[in-house]
Amino acid sequence: MNERDDRGRERERREDNNRERSRSRSRSPVQGALSSAPVDAHIGDGQPPLLPAGAAPPFPPPGAPMMMFPPPGGPMMMPVVPGGVPGMMMNMMMATPMTNPQDKVMRELFVGNTPQGTSEILLREFLNGAMRRTNLCGPTDTPVIQCRVSAKFAFIELSSVDVTNIALNLNGIPFMGMSLKVSRPSKYSGPHVAASSWQELTGQPLPSNIAPISDSKAAEDKVNRELFIGNTTPEMTEQMLKDFLGKAMEQVGLTTQPGNPINACRVSGKFAFIELRSKDETANALNLNNIPYMGAQLRVGRPSKYIGEQTPHGNWEDILAKYMSGELKLPSEGGAGAAAVVNNVTPTATPTKVVVLENMLTPEELVSDEDYNEIMEDTKDECSQFGVLTKLVIPRTGPGMGKIFLEYQSSTDCTKALNALQGRTFDGRKVVATYFIEDKFAKEDYS
Repeated sequence: MNERDDRGRERERREDNNRERSRSRSRSPVQGALSSAPVDAHIGDGQPPLLPAGAAPPFPPPGAPMMMFPPPGGPMMMPVVPGGVPGMMMNMMMATPMTNPQDKVMRELFVGNTPQGTSEILLREFLNGAMRRTNLCGPTDTPVIQCRVSAKFAFIELSSVDVTNIALNLNGIPFMGMSLKVSRPSKYSGPHVAASSWQELTGQPLPSNIAPISDSKAAEDKVNRELFIGNTTPEMTEQMLKDFLGKAMEQVGLTTQPGNPINACRVSGKFAFIELRSKDETANALNLNNIPYMGAQLRVGRPSKYIGEQTPHGNWEDILAKYMSGELKLPSEGGAGAAAVVNNVTPTATPTKVVVLENMLTPEELVSDEDYNEIMEDTKDECSQFGVLTKLVIPRTGPGMGKIFLEYQSSTDCTKALNALQGRTFDGRKVVATYFIEDKFAKEDYS
């Protein structure tokens, strides 16, 4: 009996010890902390249980990036991207260059007639290799930095404006059985830059199995019938510009046949392009330059891709001045119209790179430094539209005082400036534009 009692007491003692050890394991530091903190559980209402107040989550929600939490008072760390390193996103953001949108337009070229299946990498590397082989760039340079390919054309972005001008010489290069057309995009509004074709550059004719760029003659004819319209405002629609400019040409006799001479107009931001029905009427429409419309003074000129001969012309103020003086009679009055009177301006002497403008300034306008600097700035802005202006000189004393000397990169640009400025009325005075001897200009002899 006593032996059974002893065994029972021993069994009870072991069970008591087991219960005590179980309670000790349940009171771990973590469990104790959780059990002692206030808990808002929401268990059973479809929501996940919340953590105790003030407790940080041990892991992020599913799909969220891992975060490196700072110590108390420490700086916030960058997120850790799976497979990456801390701060990688910031490095990627800092590595993205911030470019001027206008500068990008100057560094872009249109590549047409691309064959089907052309990839961006293939076209980019092909053009880079072609420019290296023909010394259009250095042997290790990468002039084409980006390429976007569409169905039958592409756009390439180059490393600089100068390199972009040089890359125009790629026009007509054979590629995968096609002849690529390399030119400025339609949104380009900068100066015209003369360039050769690929065949002229290399002296190699186009292979007999490759067709030349299609519709080249039709495209050239269209360029000869297009004009650039600058300084437009958002309120001006295509139909409004077409009607206004066409009516103005009819009224002053700049048309060669009845009806509106403007076939089409397309507006893009602060400028537009008009297409006329004939080359003669296109040349006549250049006399609309500076015509006022809806509070703005429109600039009318040849587009940058035009490479034909420069046409002598006047400006809208010249038409008004000749009409007021009686020199011009409108067709409605039995006259010949503006085209016969204004377009008789002809260049003088042999073309050079320097043109001199007279009868524009008075000695009084050159006295004040502020006035002089403003005149220099305005003249530079206005005359840069005709080409690359390399030097501008306005003598304030001595020989040539009051004259404006413009030196351009090429005689072609100089001729454009002369034709555009010759005969223009400035403060009631008629401007006289003539070529100037380059050697004299280089020696600063302005007599």
